[in-house]
Amino acid sequence: MEQLKHECGVAMIRLLRPLTYYQQKYGTWMYGLNKLYLLMEKQHNRGQEAAGLACVKLKADPGEEYMFRERGLGAGAITEIFGTVHSYFSDLTPQQMADADYAEAVLPFAGELYMGHLRYSTTGKSGLSYVHPFLRRNNWRAKNLALCGNFNLTNVDQIFADITADGQHPRKYADTYIMLEQVGHRLDREVERLYVECKAAGLRGMDITHAIEDRIDIANVLKTSSPKWDGGYVICGITGSGESFAVRDPWGIRTAFWYADDEVIVLASERPVIQTVLNVKCEDIHELAPGQALLISKAGSMRLAQINAPQGYSPCSFERIYFSRGSDRDIYLERKTLGRKLVKPILSKIDDDLQNTVFSFIPNTAEVAFCGMMEGFNEYLNRQKVRMIESLGHAPDHAELERILSLRVRCEKVAIKDIKLRTFIAEGNTRNDLAAHVYDITYGSLVPGRDNLVIIDDSIVRGTTLKQSIIGILDRLGPRRIVIVSSSPQVRYPDYYGIDMSSMEQFIAFRAAMALLADRGMMQVAVDACRKVREQLAGVSAEMTNCVKAIYAPFTDEEISAKIVELLTPHGTRAEVVIVYQTIGGLHEACPGHPGDWYFSGDYPTAGGIRMVNRSFVEYCESNGIA
Repeated sequence: MEQLKHECGVAMIRLLRPLTYYQQKYGTWMYGLNKLYLLMEKQHNRGQEAAGLACVKLKADPGEEYMFRERGLGAGAITEIFGTVHSYFSDLTPQQMADADYAEAVLPFAGELYMGHLRYSTTGKSGLSYVHPFLRRNNWRAKNLALCGNFNLTNVDQIFADITADGQHPRKYADTYIMLEQVGHRLDREVERLYVECKAAGLRGMDITHAIEDRIDIANVLKTSSPKWDGGYVICGITGSGESFAVRDPWGIRTAFWYADDEVIVLASERPVIQTVLNVKCEDIHELAPGQALLISKAGSMRLAQINAPQGYSPCSFERIYFSRGSDRDIYLERKTLGRKLVKPILSKIDDDLQNTVFSFIPNTAEVAFCGMMEGFNEYLNRQKVRMIESLGHAPDHAELERILSLRVRCEKVAIKDIKLRTFIAEGNTRNDLAAHVYDITYGSLVPGRDNLVIIDDSIVRGTTLKQSIIGILDRLGPRRIVIVSSSPQVRYPDYYGIDMSSMEQFIAFRAAMALLADRGMMQVAVDACRKVREQLAGVSAEMTNCVKAIYAPFTDEEISAKIVELLTPHGTRAEVVIVYQTIGGLHEACPGHPGDWYFSGDYPTAGGIRMVNRSFVEYCESNGIA
């Protein structure tokens, strides 16, 4: 209901043929550039704050530019940066535009290697200087590096201390700059190692340059620069000499998919994006494994390398519930299963009264879960019809059969996304009044005073929109009972691996648990948890554990759900309001290949995640006068 800012999107393209090939076969030498645009546009949902692209020409002569970059800010950044690139070609004649050799020799961004990035800030740092790709320049072509990624590191302070201890001086205290310096430093060492080898072999001048570029091994660079990275990441990079790579975190938290044929190698954050843009089969697209890197040499040969040993397996489940495109085959089926698994708990909340219940969904991301929920209820109702017919005990007449077979699960499009609240309106009362009208309702869609209204969403994180808009406007329809359904479990813990969920107090489940502690005179639980966190952070305790779990331990899921209802139901609401959450077990059954559930369970896959949730809890306690 409230849109989350989340992880970024990446895309890489390596053309394996000369530009003339694409001109002849596809009618344009801009085949790679056009495909990059589509890959980025199809992932627009992953980044609406900024975008950037980089390009490398493989055949530039000394003195000619060979590495290009363009970046832009705002929701229209993709259109802006590609518009800027195309502006370089606006004065060309049709003959020049159709001349691939001319383009390759003269035009900027007419290269064989492309990399794109879509940014959603999770750190609060903004401005063009923080927009990927980041660029590290050098007179040696092989030492030039452009880097972008979908990631968030939990141990930036430790890494910063390590690299400054080695004498490096990063330009900014930001994880991307620090990673750029780490990878760049190791790339420098790799080039220098090869330089010594080539010189000892008697090579001189440009022969040394070409030999270095032919022999460079990015796997060495990544193996020496990435082991200390704690967090979820897919990092992509290209060098000025034409090497390219993408590496995934060893826990498999963030995802990346790749496709290769004899014309092109492509990598993107999501599988259906590659399917759509290249019109290829799902089975031909591969997922990058945890700790693995996709490496493409200057010559275009591709290989996979295990950079870091896998550390368990924790792909992000929120990718499946909310962030990734629902057009992916597996994600579509998983989201339907999430909805289907909610049938039984919903029935208990409506007293098995399907005849007087209307089902709907919050547009737009919950629509697939809604379809699964409807399939589940139709199957349930069909079983009921069979029992009703069997219970007649005789050959039923037409009227009896028609009465039974005409029973239907009632579904309506009750909520409609109407306007987007404009952020420049900051005055509290006016802003709250506008928020109450973010959704519109379909009048006449249920019988006032008699019908229940069941409405499903993919998640309930902060509950802000529920309280300010959804519940109040649904209550205007006059339902007897409003059942809010979440296809995900209670979101109890922050994420530190790339999604904009970082502070404790924003979670309605956490606020509910803290309110229950206060109601029942149990605040000593929070005091004790805060003390344990301080001991761990000070090094008194040898093992780092998630102490925030203690806040939820005294209560059942149902008790917390009931308190959430109390906190979110607006004053004056006439209908009874209840909330149904997916269980963690149901989540794992629906999404068996993505067990990363730390948002719900508090089981962070890395030590950095545990440390950060504990630190966040201490900050909450200190700001609220606890302990």
